[in-house]
Amino acid sequence: MSFLRIKHRYDMGHDWYFQFLNTGRHWPRLFKDKSFIQASVSWNEYPSWPYLQIRSGGGSVLSIMFWAYKFGFDVGFIEHTWNWSVID
Repeated sequence: MSFLRIKHRYDMGHDWYFQFLNTGRHWPRLFKDKSFIQASVSWNEYPSWPYLQIRSGGGSVLSIMFWAYKFGFDVGFIEHTWNWSVID
């Protein structure tokens, strides 16, 4: 179990990824590969119209995504962990 993981990626903008309380692969099936809180903050090179997306289910208890102009953020509670091999 890891307490905090932080990654940065640059691809047409800067993306910062944060994970809090990541369970990992050696937990029982119900809790396997989950994170208590996952968040990302983005600054893109291309502007966009603002939007807000709130969802529940499909691997997470609650997920909120917001984007306005070049800034965006995403936060998820108790959801499957992101694939770090794609982020790296």
